[in-house]
Amino acid sequence: MALNKFLVLFLIHIALLWNSCFAEDPFVFYNFEISYITASPLGVPQQVIAINNKFPGPTINSTTNNNVVVNVRNKLDESLLLHWSGIQQRRSSWQDGLRGTNCPIPPKWNWTYQFQVKDQIGSFFYFPSLNFQRAAGGFGGFIINNRDIIPIPFATPDGDITILIGDWYTRNHTALRKALDAGKDLGMPDGVLINGKGPYRYNDTLVPDGIDYETINVHPGKTYRLRVHNVGISTSLNFRIQSHNLLLVETEGSYTVQQNYTSLDIHVGQSYSFLLTTDQNASSDYYIVASARFVNESQWKRVTGVAILRYSNSKGKAAGPLPDPPQDEYDKTFSMNQARSIRWNVSASGARPNPQGSFRYGSINVTEIFVLRNKPPVTIDGKRRTTLSGISFVNPATPIRLADQFKLKGVYKLDFPTKPLTGPPKMETSVINGTYRGFMEVILQNNDTKVQSYHLSGYAFFVVGMDYGEWSENSRGTYNKWDGIARSTTQVYPGAWTAILISLDNVGVWNLRTENLDSWYLGQETYVRVVNPEKTNKTEFPMPDNVLYCGALSKMQKPQDVSSATSITGSRSKLFITVLMLAAVLLPFR
Repeated sequence: MALNKFLVLFLIHIALLWNSCFAEDPFVFYNFEISYITASPLGVPQQVIAINNKFPGPTINSTTNNNVVVNVRNKLDESLLLHWSGIQQRRSSWQDGLRGTNCPIPPKWNWTYQFQVKDQIGSFFYFPSLNFQRAAGGFGGFIINNRDIIPIPFATPDGDITILIGDWYTRNHTALRKALDAGKDLGMPDGVLINGKGPYRYNDTLVPDGIDYETINVHPGKTYRLRVHNVGISTSLNFRIQSHNLLLVETEGSYTVQQNYTSLDIHVGQSYSFLLTTDQNASSDYYIVASARFVNESQWKRVTGVAILRYSNSKGKAAGPLPDPPQDEYDKTFSMNQARSIRWNVSASGARPNPQGSFRYGSINVTEIFVLRNKPPVTIDGKRRTTLSGISFVNPATPIRLADQFKLKGVYKLDFPTKPLTGPPKMETSVINGTYRGFMEVILQNNDTKVQSYHLSGYAFFVVGMDYGEWSENSRGTYNKWDGIARSTTQVYPGAWTAILISLDNVGVWNLRTENLDSWYLGQETYVRVVNPEKTNKTEFPMPDNVLYCGALSKMQKPQDVSSATSITGSRSKLFITVLMLAAVLLPFR
């Protein structure tokens, strides 16, 4: 044991020395062993996906420009990819962890992600992107802190707390997947989890005895940063804390105009940072609530997550009714007006010293326009599918980025329509052709009956407008061209539209999808392909040496060799990663 410990320390010392000699920005290293465990978050034993035997997984903590290295050991019985939602993967869609860019990690294999969190700050999360696995867990928070030389637009909080909320089913993800494959709806969720735990027993009828609930411990007179992420399947949630205001300060990498909310709607895939000041008298504990929105509340009462905020001087347990959700059953504009109130803090510095607002997106000429419309599920070739603009996306056996690298023909079509198709819907691998350094306007038109949230990998886009009805050219007159929030996931209300603007400065192949997991699984996505016509490593990193091959290139895949794990930055990082991997073999996973 002593020899092993010495060898580990020696190897890590060499790796850090090598890193400090050759890299300007430091590395942070994580080992993820992804496996099934049995848990009972809602009182029913079920199979969940854990990371290092923990559900949810660990929070990745990094700082602007860090190089993040995550060695993944897949101990599931099916293939796996991890996606880093909101991490822009500058110059490297190779690391994005989605089926259109990466071959899956087979069962029992290791694979090492390495990417730089270049010019980013903020609150994000990661999750498994294949096979409906997010419905079983495998998710965790992802923090990018400011560098010390960049001021944050508020006093340094006394603590930093990650809160993962999301709807949950007691059926395994494989059973949910089979239901969708059979053309069925998933039905109402069985509950809402907060940090992987079920509700506090605030009501003896609705909540059975013996459920483990989340408790967040705080001290009076302090200010805490809460990073709240909706990692669920398809339910918009209203988040609130009894008797406390939530001061919104950041969302998905952008500092916001600071405003107090008594509650905020957080849609699937979205992330927010709040400052919570513990200024109450602590006569008892306080409820933390995440409840379903835009549903029949009398039928959905059990789809409510409840945790506890406990002051160190609390005088008793929380009791009585939960704090009320928004009373807007007959006012469909309340939530939209709340969303419109979330604005960019143009004077605050983000990842760089210059103010966020120095990028004047409102004065840039639009070079391409896409109107994307979703509808309720349709039947195509006898299968229940979802669509974008009449196209239900089919993931190719060979990832798009890999097909480009090896100049394979017929893998996908670069013909995604600028306007919705007028003919019958079809199943295609149809991709948007984005112009490098272009400025794209995308109108997301939701003609379904439920809220959809849309995410674009590789970018933060500007949310410049939303309204009910059908978008038209005249709708541009309502756009916010000054302080529309920059983020990676936006909601689109049913019977409404949302307009976003995207500066296409990041070369790669980037996923544009609904975050509603059931609709995504059934085909409501596409990719935006952005290519620099001038071949240069300055706008895109080379293909990583440890790239996996599949589909038409599967014969190129060599047998697994853990010690060959490499990175995107060349031979000097190969040694760094290899040394760390050797150390990891001798250390238990943390």
